[in-house]
Amino acid sequence: MAHTVIEKKKYTYEDYLNINDDKRYELIEGELLMTPSPVPGHQRISGKLEFKLRKFITENNLGEVFDAPCDVYLDNENVVQPDILFISKERLNIIGEKNIQGPPDLAVEIISESSAYRDLVQKKKLYARFGVKEYWIVIPEEESIEIYILMDNTYHLNKTYSKDDILESPYLKDLKIGLKEIFEFIKISK
Repeated sequence: MAHTVIEKKKYTYEDYLNINDDKRYELIEGELLMTPSPVPGHQRISGKLEFKLRKFITENNLGEVFDAPCDVYLDNENVVQPDILFISKERLNIIGEKNIQGPPDLAVEIISESSAYRDLVQKKKLYARFGVKEYWIVIPEEESIEIYILMDNTYHLNKTYSKDDILESPYLKDLKIGLKEIFEFIKISK
């Protein structure tokens, strides 16, 4: 019996740009991945975290903060949309007219059921490979944030912060975020 081999298409940035629907996508290792809209709890956390980060970055004139959806072009087969990203003032030249053209200094991903594998495995490897200095993984169910720092092209867990902790960034010196207010109200009845 003959077997039919179906070759999976590798997508490029040009293919990604030619998608003509209302869905959100990311391109990881040439694989086109649909990204569902975030749930309200995710958006609450994202908004609060981004507000604190943006306030600190702006007050200290450190660079710029963006949030999804915002394309980060890493190469022709890798285009991602971190939930929140920071680009230092020394690297603002990577901000293009249509996208960010290179890795941010800090990427923040908020885990959801549909994004867990992508954020914890695929994007973590990708961000390390392209040199994102610090990576935060926010886990709403556990009300925690894991901070990873890049050393020798690999992420190492710097610290896990829980709801009652004050998050301190190794890369952004003097940044302190009380997580109690970030995680309050996320467990609203369904």
